[in-house]
Amino acid sequence: MPRRNILTDRQRAALFDLPSDEPSLLRHYTLSDEDLDHINQRRRPENRLGFALQLCALRYPGRALTPGELIPHDVLAFIGAQLGLTGEALLLYAARRQTRQEHMEALRYLYGYRAFSGRGARDLKTWLDRQAELATSNEDIARRFVDECRRAQTILPAITTVERLCADALVAAERRIETRIAQRLADDLCGQLDALLSEHIDERLTRFVWLRQFEVGNNSAGANRLLDRLEYLYGINLPSDLVDGVPEHRVTRLRRQGERYFADGLRDLPDDRRFAILAVCTQEWRAAISDAIVETHDRIVGKTWREGQRLCAARVENAKSAVQQTVRSFRDLGAALLEAKEDGAPLEKAVESSLGWDRLPELVAVAARLSDTLSSDPIAHVVQGHNRFRRYAPRMLRLLKVEGAKVAAPLIEATALIESGAKHDQPRNFLRRTSKWHRHLDSQEPGDKRLWEVAACFHLRESFRSGDIWLKQSRRYGDLKRVLVPTTAVAENARLAVPLDPETWLADRHAQMEIGLQQLSKAAKNGAIPGGAIKDGVLSLSRLPTKTPSDAADLLFDLYKRVPDTRITDIMLEVDEVTGFTDAFTHLRTGASPKDKIGLMNVLLAEGLNLGLSKMAEASNSHGFWELMRISRWHIESEAYGRALASVVDAQGNLPMARFWGMGLTASSDGQFFPTTRQGEAMNLINAKYGNEPGLKAYTHVSDQFAPFASQTIPATVSEAPYILDGLLNSDVGKQIKEQYADTGGFTDHVFAVTSILGHRFIPRIRDLPSKRFHVFEPGATPANLKEMVGGRIREGLIASNWPDILRIAATMTAGTIAPSQILRKLASYPRQNDLAAALREVGRVERTLFMMDWVLNTDMQRRVQIGLNKGEAHHALKNALRIGRQGEIRDRSAEGQHYRMAALNLLAAIVIYWNTARLGEAVAERQDAGLLIPPELLAHTSPLGWAHILLTGEYKWPKKR
Repeated sequence: MPRRNILTDRQRAALFDLPSDEPSLLRHYTLSDEDLDHINQRRRPENRLGFALQLCALRYPGRALTPGELIPHDVLAFIGAQLGLTGEALLLYAARRQTRQEHMEALRYLYGYRAFSGRGARDLKTWLDRQAELATSNEDIARRFVDECRRAQTILPAITTVERLCADALVAAERRIETRIAQRLADDLCGQLDALLSEHIDERLTRFVWLRQFEVGNNSAGANRLLDRLEYLYGINLPSDLVDGVPEHRVTRLRRQGERYFADGLRDLPDDRRFAILAVCTQEWRAAISDAIVETHDRIVGKTWREGQRLCAARVENAKSAVQQTVRSFRDLGAALLEAKEDGAPLEKAVESSLGWDRLPELVAVAARLSDTLSSDPIAHVVQGHNRFRRYAPRMLRLLKVEGAKVAAPLIEATALIESGAKHDQPRNFLRRTSKWHRHLDSQEPGDKRLWEVAACFHLRESFRSGDIWLKQSRRYGDLKRVLVPTTAVAENARLAVPLDPETWLADRHAQMEIGLQQLSKAAKNGAIPGGAIKDGVLSLSRLPTKTPSDAADLLFDLYKRVPDTRITDIMLEVDEVTGFTDAFTHLRTGASPKDKIGLMNVLLAEGLNLGLSKMAEASNSHGFWELMRISRWHIESEAYGRALASVVDAQGNLPMARFWGMGLTASSDGQFFPTTRQGEAMNLINAKYGNEPGLKAYTHVSDQFAPFASQTIPATVSEAPYILDGLLNSDVGKQIKEQYADTGGFTDHVFAVTSILGHRFIPRIRDLPSKRFHVFEPGATPANLKEMVGGRIREGLIASNWPDILRIAATMTAGTIAPSQILRKLASYPRQNDLAAALREVGRVERTLFMMDWVLNTDMQRRVQIGLNKGEAHHALKNALRIGRQGEIRDRSAEGQHYRMAALNLLAAIVIYWNTARLGEAVAERQDAGLLIPPELLAHTSPLGWAHILLTGEYKWPKKR
């Protein structure tokens, strides 16, 4: 039987090699007194050492030593030190083959180890079959099997046997799941699903390909295209229990495979597999398209509001001359009246002489109209968008499965009236009492319901954003309350860094705030605030001067002179040889690592350099376009980019040179703007901060070792603050961060609250810090010279009453079931848990106040933040240098394509940073060998972000065989 390879060489080594790192040796190979008693019963030193090695190998990794196996020196030294022996004794071990066999029999008798055979092997195979459905990857199932063998004290069989067993179990599990899903489909439903592969749209696309080609739109036509697909999908009556009992990652894999296959490829699949993929895609696309429709509606509302703003601005601009003329007329009239009063002359004659009584009524009417113009708001003009809403809104409301909280019931009733299209009253109970919409609705003609319908559509968007209404089975717009972990899970969450009792937390913050206020007050009185002062309740701070040594630039220049000019292709090959980042891009169907690594690196380079596959095929000496397209379709996905990035970042952090820059315990995050296609305005991609150029942002977390350990693509128009927690909680490096730095755009009270609860110290650089107010527990007890800086009292009762739900939110963020940014966005949109959002804000105000007091007095903190943010800015420069294709413009129109482009760029930057870190370390050693000593404090000011020595353009040459 041919060998079934499901693991890479690195994965096999991680599972089956003897450990050589100190923590593992201490954990697994420390011998007990009982062990030493058994070992010392062997007379010869070589037998004692061999017996101990066999015992340790059986414990971890759980296998028997093979004849002639090379034992790592660290293992020999560690075990020999405990026995008082040297590794040379092993050379004579088991000169008799029987000695090895006798020792193995003794170990099995003394410690209960058993061979992988008989009933024990059958039980493990049965266990493996069950676990195969839950395993998320080939490595995962192999690791589960190895761990279970260790637990059961079963000696691991040969590596080839383990791989074959795991491969068979995975295939069997996949077939069981496909059969389970297919058996839930009636015959007529199977016919409907097969029709997706045979029916054509416009004689060009099959119905199946047409259904999966959907993106968020920006107008009513785009909304209707999505609704066409959703309506068709709802015509396929899938059973409600379609994926019951099927692990979520299995469902996701089936969907992804369906999105990669063309219709011809699906037709050739076995029936069960084909029907399972088609059914899962139908169900999953319903949810995805529903989310896209809500997002499209969100964009249309935003577009309508911006048009209203522009009309307001245009009216004000057009009225400028009339305003000036009217003001001059009233000025002349007022001057004449004042002069007449001083002279004791009749006021009537003053009016007659300056303006004339006949012109006064007209002037007052003009002033009234101008006053209305200047005080108008966009609501007065949004009614012009009514037609675009009518073209899709009734149909959208009919197809979407909208549910809502009690507070949203009036809005749901109002949308039901819009859906029906029948004559009706215009209930306004979905509006707040203080809403501006009331004034404009009052001015409408009786029976004109256009503005009322627009108001309902606007509030529908806000309610989706806040979570007052939701879609069943939606990923983005589902019910937040159902996603939160139960209260019982909070106590078991090890990530929470606060007590479960709110009174304990409040008492601690009371004490900290009292100390902080006293320290700040004393420093203000004594003029001891570094670079600042508090005068009449106003804080003033000067920016810290930089402290970069003058020799640092010369040192960095000399080090990079010693780094050879290298092609980017050679850099990728070298880094992959060490880190194996290409192994992360497993095949979506088989889970196997890529065999064509050169082709995969071509794809990654094409995406990272922003060239695209066609340009890369022209420039590469190894692959054509269709070869790269095949690799891209079956190996590239978001999770793979994350795994590859983690492997490179971990390896870079272990390089000796990286220790000069930090310990990987602090990080900064910032958004980098990337221009997109010229249709960005219609897609809500324009941010005034970057002018009128449409674009998107890559929000990246950079560690103090310069490693870009997390990156995500976000719209240019949104606040960056919610995405800080995504990077900290969704990566292993992020979870280790103790201090997180951000610029002003990343600052909100909610972020202060959650980072503190989860044990991260959030330190933003707040540009307008002097204008921010303190929030304290006892305003009356605040020192006199700080009272003007107090903006309010902390509502302790609100915090205490909502503390359990606050902890549930934090615990949910760590669970990974929903992105932290999504939770924070909902909380920021006046959610139905209004008390909860307000309570979380109060917690954030406490943490922000403590931070502000510390910041003012702590110049070391200010300097750390400046250094961290500077690293992020320098990181942006490297990415700008790498994205050489298409003039740096991101032209992918799909959200997935844009995400892949940004993820590949971040991975490519990490690869360059790893290679530079390794080469700079060699350059430092070269200088030291030449007798040129380097002070460590100077090395802290170097960086691995240089690129002048990297050949990025031209032909991309690869070895012919790899």
